[in-house]
Amino acid sequence: MATRILLLTQWFDPEPTFKGLVFARELVAQGFEVEVLTGFPNYPGGKVYPGYRVKLLQREVIDGVRVTRVPLYPSHGQGGLGRVLNYVSFAASSLLYGLFGARRPDVIYAYHPPLTVGMSAALIRMFRRVPVVYDIQDMWPDTLRATGMFSNERALRLVGRICDWVYRRMDQIVVLSPGFKRLLIERGVPATKIDVIYNWCAEEVVCTEGVSAPAGFPDSSRFRVLFAGNMGKAQALDAVIEAAAMLKKQAPGIALVFLGGGVDTERLKALCSDRQLDNVTFLPGVPMSQVGAYLASADALLVHLKKDPLFAITIPSKTQAYMAVGKPLLMAVEGDAADLVREADCGLVVEPENAQSLADACMALAALDAPAREQMGLRAARFYQRELSLKVGAGRFGEHFRRLHD
Repeated sequence: MATRILLLTQWFDPEPTFKGLVFARELVAQGFEVEVLTGFPNYPGGKVYPGYRVKLLQREVIDGVRVTRVPLYPSHGQGGLGRVLNYVSFAASSLLYGLFGARRPDVIYAYHPPLTVGMSAALIRMFRRVPVVYDIQDMWPDTLRATGMFSNERALRLVGRICDWVYRRMDQIVVLSPGFKRLLIERGVPATKIDVIYNWCAEEVVCTEGVSAPAGFPDSSRFRVLFAGNMGKAQALDAVIEAAAMLKKQAPGIALVFLGGGVDTERLKALCSDRQLDNVTFLPGVPMSQVGAYLASADALLVHLKKDPLFAITIPSKTQAYMAVGKPLLMAVEGDAADLVREADCGLVVEPENAQSLADACMALAALDAPAREQMGLRAARFYQRELSLKVGAGRFGEHFRRLHD
């Protein structure tokens, strides 16, 4: 008889989400019976999606996956109260359904953030005696403090205590990096209870072959280094612009391309304009379905985050996408993400916020012959398939689900 999994997650398709429909479908393909317990789609805009309206209960089937939606307060603005109501309302609804509405699952999978989902899962576990696998994608309260979402130290300490309470009640904790595991061990979580399962990427989107360069992309006469994604404070892209200024003088054949948007985009554009950096191109964000063409057109792919202890223990999600597409990486992040690139031998690691180091690395990659860079990209793709892919990650989760059911 198939192991029944209750996937408890506040965000699910059609919302942009990571462990969503693709994960659920893969578990069904592995032979699990899956019910998703989620809210009515409203992320990231805070407004309920067209075709949905908040009601007491809604059941639907998406690609063979049973999805149950429970009510929540739709909100995702900057205001703290709205976001708290959003989190708490889903936690209360999911708890009620998990206790009284859901067919008893064999195992619960709970996705964090937000922490309130973990609280709901812990209480369902307590009353229905169902083991829980807790997937931590964001280290609270550290991330709340680093991003400025919460600045009240008393509130942050309370969040930390609730985290400890939740961790004690989980049967298995899964984290996305060795650094997350080390931090949890420091906080008293037994090492035997924690497993590192690396994230995967949207493989069907990024792994495109034989595509032509999109409009606006620099032509192949230049060595093109692409940064794709959010451009905000955490990315510290001033250092990359400074590297571009150095490259304009030392290696004018190298072009830097920024794909995406964010709070810093216009300021960075103005900075490039003021410095007359004709070797930098800004391209607007595109739908996820089109990102693969941009990645495939680049000669190297850049990850850059500011120097911060929190970022040294995380692995930016673009890392997996860059590896999967099979291109050399320029990894300007310390810690676990850098270790992945070193282990895969698929690029160069540079110090974050060090413009000279980044410029030197760009020139070093550009100086390699094409076969050497191609081999670097092949190593990236093979490492991804062997260690980071959806099939591998979901298989590891499946092992935990079966063990806890037996």
